[in-house]
Amino acid sequence: MKRIFLFVLTNLAVLALLSVVLFIVENVFGVHLLQGGTAGLLAVAAIFGCGGSLISLALSKWTAKRMMGVRIIERPDSELERWLVGAVKRLADQVEVRMPEVGIFESEEMNAFATGPRRNAALVAVSSGLLRNMSRTQVEAVLGHEISHVANGDMVTLALLQGVLNTFVIFLARIIGGVVDRAVLRNDRQESGMGFFLATMLAQFLLGILASLIVCWYSRRREFGADEGGAALSGAGNMIDALLMLKRSHGQPLPQQLQAFGINTGSELGLMRLFMTHPPLDERIAALKT
Repeated sequence: MKRIFLFVLTNLAVLALLSVVLFIVENVFGVHLLQGGTAGLLAVAAIFGCGGSLISLALSKWTAKRMMGVRIIERPDSELERWLVGAVKRLADQVEVRMPEVGIFESEEMNAFATGPRRNAALVAVSSGLLRNMSRTQVEAVLGHEISHVANGDMVTLALLQGVLNTFVIFLARIIGGVVDRAVLRNDRQESGMGFFLATMLAQFLLGILASLIVCWYSRRREFGADEGGAALSGAGNMIDALLMLKRSHGQPLPQQLQAFGINTGSELGLMRLFMTHPPLDERIAALKT
């Protein structure tokens, strides 16, 4: 519940910050976006909405390395590290993507993630807990799942989807704010009033929640695709065994910013399931068995 709340809150905070910046641009610098027509407003919303997502995507590997303390394996110094790098190389060759960077992060949680600005410049990292508790066939299935994310371009698609949704949240919220300010509050001044700002923030809050639902829905769908990819690369039985092992993991989940890219994020009940970035493990296992 807490991590879902943080996921939604972070997205809304980003949108709120963008709204404050646009409000300052209008009221301090005198640039009236609504007067430029809907086309001009949409263009500005796209710059702010997509710009943040693309910058986040460009910095994704750098952010993940520092946030998780990922140690990149440049020269394997153990047999396990040599096997890990070799397994990633073999899987990457199978799906015809450039060899990703391979790293390990310290965590008791059995987890792994893939991130990067494009499919040929990715990072695949696994937790120390996963390497200690899973067999090599299970680890390879997890690696196949992550490599499938890379091959499918899921990181790029998710960032673009978030950017497009942010664009329309900003655009529609300001349209609604303008209507409320002028039609409801009878503000005839050229400058945007406080009513416009408050109405825009409220509309942005509600639209932002809807946008988060869409992003989470897409994230869940891509997990099924990555599971299928992992099964194709390492065998359906090995993929199922790996997911069954993940059910036994009770450590701390990945940070909120990386949850959509991890293989294991737990489960929720009721309406909170709509905000999950991953389907429940039982559903993922059932999908592989059909």
